[in-house]
Amino acid sequence: MAAALLANVLYSGGFVLEKRALATLPEVTVRRPARLLRLVLGSPLWIGGALALAAGFAAQLVVYRTLPIAAAQGLFVSGLVLLVLLSAQVLGEETSGRERYALGAILLALLMVVLSLREGGPGADAVGHAAPYPLILLVCVPSLAAGVWLYASAERRARRRHRMPTTGVEYGVAVGLLYGVSSLAIKGVSGRLTTDGVGGAVPALLLSPYPYLLLFTGAFGLVMSQAALQRCRASLIVPVCTTVSCLYSAVLGTLSFGEELPDEPLRLALRVAGTVLAVAVLLVMPKHDTARRPTPTPEELTSGEPRRPAAADPGLPARQGPAAPAAPRPRRGP
Repeated sequence: MAAALLANVLYSGGFVLEKRALATLPEVTVRRPARLLRLVLGSPLWIGGALALAAGFAAQLVVYRTLPIAAAQGLFVSGLVLLVLLSAQVLGEETSGRERYALGAILLALLMVVLSLREGGPGADAVGHAAPYPLILLVCVPSLAAGVWLYASAERRARRRHRMPTTGVEYGVAVGLLYGVSSLAIKGVSGRLTTDGVGGAVPALLLSPYPYLLLFTGAFGLVMSQAALQRCRASLIVPVCTTVSCLYSAVLGTLSFGEELPDEPLRLALRVAGTVLAVAVLLVMPKHDTARRPTPTPEELTSGEPRRPAAADPGLPARQGPAAPAAPRPRRGP
């Protein structure tokens, strides 16, 4: 529990620091990954956020060694409350009423998953330590392809002219799939450390798919998440990403590592209902920001080029000033 709470604090603080740093950097894009890495590595604030996330990764590894993967995910998602509070206080981000209801429903869904768990004593949830490698690859490779494809599709739609500003739900789902695969890989690494010890686990790990899955998700997840985090609000994209990652890990990780579902009808109903509710909330969350755009001038309508808004924190919606009074129409003669 202590390691899970520490991981929540580190992850939330790390994302907020990275978002704050990205707000001061030029626009980054996945189409220029080398430039993206050069920019973020030149920001001390971003490096501080990245170190916090790395420390959260170490705490996550400790949690996976002692708790079933579904229980661990339920504890990790409780950090969403801290993230929303930090993004409001530090970044000045505001969430709409519909988004707050959605986040509340997500927390309720994950609370249902946590209540379905049982630790210690007869009937306790078993902790799985190994999974067949072909099964892991069968689960992870299509998920990675789906995440990259979904992100690329969201990028193509975002480049269309006159498209409404996106909230980042598509980006959050895409990155969440990659981080879900990363969670399964972390679970596999922790299982090796538990059964073989650190010294004996290294040769076995190099022959397993887990280090290579971590390298892929680390590289692609870094580039994709930073580009998405710069243009979307952390208070929305991170909860969506975390929810997708947690549900993915809880469902597929439970099956892959042989951690059985509850036998009692009430606990089974809580786990299934919580999973269905979280997925349903993701499907109905708003896909576009409701911030109003400035009314185009006649010159812009003629040229077809929209007016570029003034530079601002990409996490905050642009504010529109009062409209200029309309010019008086010339009077016609009798």
